[in-house]
Amino acid sequence: MAVTERTTGTPQPIGFRQSPWGRVGTVLRWIALFIAVVLFLLPFYLILRNALSTEADITAPTWTLFPKDLQWGNIPELFNDTQVPMARAMYNSAVVGVLGTAGQLLLASMAGYGLARIPYRHADKIFYAIVATLMIPGAVTFIPSFIVVSSLGWVSSLRGLIIPTLFSGFAAFLFRQYFLGFPRELEEAARVDGAGHFGVFWRIVVPNSLPFFAALAAITFIGNWNSFLWPLVIGQDSSSWTIQVALSTFITAQTINIHELFMAVAVSILPLVLIFAFLQRYLIQGVTQSGIKD
Repeated sequence: MAVTERTTGTPQPIGFRQSPWGRVGTVLRWIALFIAVVLFLLPFYLILRNALSTEADITAPTWTLFPKDLQWGNIPELFNDTQVPMARAMYNSAVVGVLGTAGQLLLASMAGYGLARIPYRHADKIFYAIVATLMIPGAVTFIPSFIVVSSLGWVSSLRGLIIPTLFSGFAAFLFRQYFLGFPRELEEAARVDGAGHFGVFWRIVVPNSLPFFAALAAITFIGNWNSFLWPLVIGQDSSSWTIQVALSTFITAQTINIHELFMAVAVSILPLVLIFAFLQRYLIQGVTQSGIKD
């Protein structure tokens, strides 16, 4: 058996020397990785730099890494702007994101579990019908959805922003595929104790599927937070604007408030960065566990 030495990478036999071409390949990989990191962080640097600058610093002909005087006063200026209710927009986005995500996970998980575990002669037909809805462009259902919401009097209200987005066929599809691979032994043990489908789902399946729930929750929340077109149409009053609608108001046909726009962008992406930082391992684990199973 060859004696190996412990390294940070792949263990190599003692005395192993990498060939010149191998060293060149390693250097090229590190260079490519460095370029990818720079390209990934460049937009964040531009947002932060311009958010703490004045209009003159942003439009100056000469570029500086950071302005000489960082304009921390841009933060209170942003939230004190009477034309753009930034605090209210962030509150609306948070409410829409949290309630929309919770409702979507609740409905989609129950639908997915029912399709995967509850015997029903038409279960496959219902599943195929749900999958078929994923092929319908959103533009086709946009106007009918608006007519329904308008007839219910939900325009310029949080109800109109949240309720139409509560069910997702894609989320139901992912839950169904995940629950098909869930260990049946755990469910059978609960049924021996007298639990029904509902009890098994809440007491056994959900607690043992939290990583997948967290991954889908992060993806759904980010989607709800970044949603623009539907909140733009429904939120006709400034009190019902979400963060993305508020950002669009900084650019008008007459003026562009550049430094406030960049500060608003920096503030708006902060919750998403925090969510991704804390839930990234669940994202990877959830995507891995959502593979299609027969």
